[in-house]
Amino acid sequence: MFKEMLDSIIERTEGSLGALIMGTDGIAVEKVLGDAGMDANLDVAAAEFTSLVRSAQRAGNDTGLGGLRELVVSLESAVMVMRLLSRDYFVVLALNSQGNLGRARFELRKAELKLAKEFAV
Repeated sequence: MFKEMLDSIIERTEGSLGALIMGTDGIAVEKVLGDAGMDANLDVAAAEFTSLVRSAQRAGNDTGLGGLRELVVSLESAVMVMRLLSRDYFVVLALNSQGNLGRARFELRKAELKLAKEFAV
């Protein structure tokens, strides 16, 4: 089920390099990477960005602004879009620098809604 969801996100989002469902412990639950995504070591990058997700969660809660919903990191050759599924899990979509960010955000929001009961705690 998770693999099919990630496949459909990649298929519908122009410029996708790969998609992963990650735990905030840095371990991938499922991943689908294209050739460019494998070459870029996106699974390693997603694990590294886990610390940013945890820090942003803490900052939102500590400041009273609420829980983290989405985090976008724009790098020279890729854009990482991370959408929280629960306190402990999030989905990551990596795009090339020309990728469709708006579509990526839309597809991850749809995935969040579809996967909500799977990751409910």
